[in-house]
Amino acid sequence: VQLVESGGGLAQPGGSLRLSCTASGFIFSAYGMGWFRQAPGKERECVATISGGRGGTTGTTSYADSVKDRFTISRDNAKNTLYLQMNSLKPEDTALYHCAKSRGWAWSPRQGDYVTWGQGTQVTVSS
Repeated sequence: VQLVESGGGLAQPGGSLRLSCTASGFIFSAYGMGWFRQAPGKERECVATISGGRGGTTGTTSYADSVKDRFTISRDNAKNTLYLQMNSLKPEDTALYHCAKSRGWAWSPRQGDYVTWGQGTQVTVSS
């Protein structure tokens, strides 16, 4: 099981970035996935999550209040890839962003519900 993030970098305040997370070694569509971030000196926090599985609940999303209406999580199950579109970036969005695989199909904001983590991609928002 492997998760590899990409797409981080330097952005100006108000700018945009799109993060990608390529998954391998498991049935990607069956699992809930999440994006988390950790800024220096701060605890890791959940940014956004999306459910997997089948049926009407597939693709259900949840966001932290701090990113709601600015960030969008999505998934392309055919490409085994998770995305995080980040718009209207702020300096406080600066952090190391990780994607993670949940232990089941549901979405969850709890870190303990995630069993596999990527190495992370750095996002820096600065003028």
